[in-house]
Amino acid sequence: QVQLVESGGGLVQPGGSLRLSCVVSGSILGINVMGWYRQRPGKQREPVTIINSRDETTYADSVKGRFTISRDGAKKTMYLQMNSLKPEDTAVYYCNVLKFGRDYWGKGTSVTVSS
Repeated sequence: QVQLVESGGGLVQPGGSLRLSCVVSGSILGINVMGWYRQRPGKQREPVTIINSRDETTYADSVKGRFTISRDGAKKTMYLQMNSLKPEDTAVYYCNVLKFGRDYWGKGTSVTVSS
């Protein structure tokens, strides 16, 4: 079992930046993929970025060049650095890990990009 807690969301103006954090509690044994997803108003949840056990990353086209995923050496905290934010980035952002083939989710942190 793992528990995921996100933080760092809030209100930011277009062009601004935010850094989201996800703290992973419990054993990280068996976690081979970690990532961030988001659910925009009226839309389904979608992947934003993932990082695998080899530190290979993938990004949604809509965030490439603006968002960066990272994690600490112990793999107990994951980050999402979001730059050049746009109103369409407004969403609830969720932390996700895949552990022994099972998905675990945090409760999400809300990001609003508005002037």
